Amino acid sequence: MIFNSNIFLFAFLPVVFTLFWIARGKQQRYVLLAVAGYVFYGYWDWRFCILLAFSSTISFICGLLIDNADSARTKRALVIGAVSVDLTLLGFFKYYNFVAANLGIALDWLNVRAQPPVLHIILPIGISFYTFHTISYVVDVSKGRIKATRNIAEYFTYVSLFSQLIAGPIVRYRQIEADLEAIDGPPRSDWIAIGIGFFVVGLIKKVIIADHIGAGIDPILSAYANGSISAMSFAQAWTAAIGYTCQLYFDFSGYSDMAVGLGYLFSLRIPQNFDAPYRSLGIQDFWRRWHISLSTWLRDYLYIGLGGNRKGKRRMYVNIMIVMLLGGLWHGAGWTFLIWGAYHGVLIIIDRLASPMLKRLPPMLYRAQTFFLVIIGWVFFRATSFRMATGWLRSMFSGGLSRDLAMPGTPMLFVWIGIALGAVMFLPETWNIRFGTTRRWAAVYAVGFVVAYLFMNGTNSPFLYYQF
Repeated sequence: MIFNSNIFLFAFLPVVFTLFWIARGKQQRYVLLAVAGYVFYGYWDWRFCILLAFSSTISFICGLLIDNADSARTKRALVIGAVSVDLTLLGFFKYYNFVAANLGIALDWLNVRAQPPVLHIILPIGISFYTFHTISYVVDVSKGRIKATRNIAEYFTYVSLFSQLIAGPIVRYRQIEADLEAIDGPPRSDWIAIGIGFFVVGLIKKVIIADHIGAGIDPILSAYANGSISAMSFAQAWTAAIGYTCQLYFDFSGYSDMAVGLGYLFSLRIPQNFDAPYRSLGIQDFWRRWHISLSTWLRDYLYIGLGGNRKGKRRMYVNIMIVMLLGGLWHGAGWTFLIWGAYHGVLIIIDRLASPMLKRLPPMLYRAQTFFLVIIGWVFFRATSFRMATGWLRSMFSGGLSRDLAMPGTPMLFVWIGIALGAVMFLPETWNIRFGTTRRWAAVYAVGFVVAYLFMNGTNSPFLYYQF
């Protein structure tokens, strides 16, 4: 089930919303939202629910045990145990075949006949996101940042919240604990208005802008990936790179906006995930604005845990590279994601070293330089192989003139990319819009929804970050 599908828009959401506001008391609402999360998640494959429930139960029990532990050693052992279970599950389902395939290549090179088996593993959707939820909960309990909840329904509501279960934002329990505790309150018209506004803006971003750009560039990239064309032309390569840069932002920020909006509809404030990232001044600034919930999670639970910048500059640079490599690998089991993470790690280090000089650049030039570097990085992020990435970059910088594939829908594709670039550079982020409760605002929401729905034209394309 996806947010831009008929079954979600006209069946699941209205039913859950109605039942939620009919229900009385915290416990009824916790149970309703937890069950709704499992129905939403199980719509793809009911077997995924077993894994989600197991991971949630382990972290819930460990949270209680940590809260009642008498010694720091016991707490540490419980944290290690819970995190190990989570990472083992994530590692097996997401990375086993990647490791097995590469180990097989290495053994073959060494003339070793034994080969690790490659298994038919179905990757549970959203496992990267809810694993980070459960890990942050256990760690925060052990650090005394939160008290472990005794209410298992409340905890299952937090982990399985359907609005952000599949692709984030990555929400820490302490960020919505107060709202969960006050979930039995009456509806607030201003929060309902904000929720509708965020959801409609996110839907517009996804189905009008992201999907139309994707329809133009995906045939080019698919043809090149499967060998239908031997090379992209200079124009095709740059159009695909800039187009994907825009598509990814509007697709993922659209999802995040819709997730935030759904949270408000159920009296839960989900944190901001984007803050005009393509207007960043430097790569460090970019990571303060792009996928904020992931970058801050990696900072707080990994970078600081490794020592951060407290152990000298050399160790700080090593820590940055470790965090960015793991951040790249978190997105997918592939060398292109590792390279993308390493690329950003190097850029962050350069950004830190050259900061005094870079800050003297005119802001417009500094912003353009940052945007250019981000575009190059997205080539590795989107490419299905290292060979595809290097060939794509070669076409971007060598001016190849391949005419094996005429660019489909060129005029409209450029129109959509132009609209997207104008929006990311000049329009306010959704968080800066003051959504109102007047009849005029209600009309705006209704018109926006209808227009977006008409643009859907019966298609329900999944969000790009579902694959991570």
